[in-house]
This record gives sequence, C-alpha cells and structure tokens, in this order.
Amino acid sequence: MLNDSIIHQTNLISEQITKNKLKIILNHLEHNLNQNLEGGVVEMGCYIGTTSLFIQRLLMKYHQSSNFFVYDSFQGLPDKTIEDLSIVGEQFQKSQLNCSKNDLIINFKKNNLPLPKITKAWFNQLTYRQLPEKIYFAFLDSDFYFSILDSLKLIWPIFNQKGTIVVDDYNYAALPGVTKAIELFFQNKNVKIRQLDNLAIITKN
Repeated sequence: MLNDSIIHQTNLISEQITKNKLKIILNHLEHNLNQNLEGGVVEMGCYIGTTSLFIQRLLMKYHQSSNFFVYDSFQGLPDKTIEDLSIVGEQFQKSQLNCSKNDLIINFKKNNLPLPKITKAWFNQLTYRQLPEKIYFAFLDSDFYFSILDSLKLIWPIFNQKGTIVVDDYNYAALPGVTKAIELFFQNKNVKIRQLDNLAIITKN
C-alpha cells in the first residue's frame, strides 16, 4: 500500500501520534480513496500538523490534495469538564498543545506540501459554510468530551455514510471524555465501532 512507504520514509515532527496509529489512519483513508467516495477529508484538531502532513502526502498520491480541510483553535486545550476528569491524574491541562496557525503553515512549507484549507476556530463556533459540502473521511483528535461531541454533531449530518470516522484516544484512561462522547453520540445510530490501538474506527453497520 502507498501509505506504508510514506510512513517508513518520513520522520514524525511530534510525539502526539505514533507510526502504528498513522498506518491505521492512512489504511482507512486509502480504502475510502479507492472507493472514489463523494466529499472531502477533514481533520478536527491538528496541533502542529504531524498527522496532517501524512494525510496530505497520501491525498497527493491520489490527486486529492485540494479536498483536505483542517480545523483547530490554535489556542491549545480548552477547560476540562467533569466528563474529562481521569482517575490516572491531571494530565492534559488548559492551553497545553498550543501552537499557532503559522506554525502549521510553516511545517507544510518545510515539507513542500500544498496547504490544506485551514480554519481557526473552536469547534462549537464552526458553521456549515466552513465545511465541505460532503465528508467521506474524518480524523478527530481533540482530546476532550465536548470537543469530540461538538465535532461529531457538526460532521454527521453531511457525512457520506460509506465513509469512515477515526477518533484518537478511544478507551484511553487519561482522556475518558473521548469515549464518553463517542458512546453518547452513537448510542442510537446504526454504526459499527472498532478499536485499533486506542483509535475508534466508526463505519456504518
């Protein structure tokens, strides 16, 4: 598969994602690319762009680089809510993982990659005018309960039901809000949720 060579030949620019997780994400994206599904690719929560760079590399191979949309507050993590409190300690505090939109742009330019469509906003402030008309692949990596829940509420009405949603930190004890948000949102929906290396892989059942 194309993504194997992309991952093995390229270094990571942060420790926020592992190469094994990247392989899982890109495998599912490549499967959707081979289906020629209608819509675009979105990433909700990009930080400095480690995963974004790899997604764009794969999209370029399929001549789909113009269909990539990236969203982040670029203000770091928001406040935790009660759903995010963890028994394993107080990791991931407000304003951690803070970087600027310009930091992301610089990393794309350093890697000679075309820029995705970048939007700076909290997810609960986004409107449908800022999203593609249809989405067939989404990667959500925003750590907290309401960040994930807001993302799912936003993308689900325009999601291509043949596509895939991948959410990081599923069943990860330090970030319990992620799992709570997924289970609440999908409790009455006809979807299949699989776990691979703390990634939730969500597809229509």
